[in-house]
Amino acid sequence: MNVVDSSGWLEYFANGTNVDFFAQPLADADTLIVPAISIFEVFKRVLSQRDEAAALQASALMQLGRVVVLDESLAMSAAKLSHELKLPMADSIMLATARHFDAVLWTQDADFENLLGVRYVAKGVPA
Repeated sequence: MNVVDSSGWLEYFANGTNVDFFAQPLADADTLIVPAISIFEVFKRVLSQRDEAAALQASALMQLGRVVVLDESLAMSAAKLSHELKLPMADSIMLATARHFDAVLWTQDADFENLLGVRYVAKGVPA
């Protein structure tokens, strides 16, 4: 199972330097877990940088994976991770979701560097 952080989705949609790194987990929708907060973040960014049609298209592609909503159990797990690891809210939700599903978290967000269960690549550095 795989979770791609919002930074990875945005890199993929922008055909950025690390597109090949993120193409691997995004190629198999059957093993893709998509935290709903990631849809929020990506939709908002694409909407602000492009337009609503592009944001809707990005969202539709993300929804090919299994979308996971934030319930009370996941929220408490994320809060504990946020406290323990000093992660921002959205990052802690991504990590808690990945850990809940025993999935690998793919990211270029430096907040996740060196964390267990994370595949990290530095932003702007091809994998």
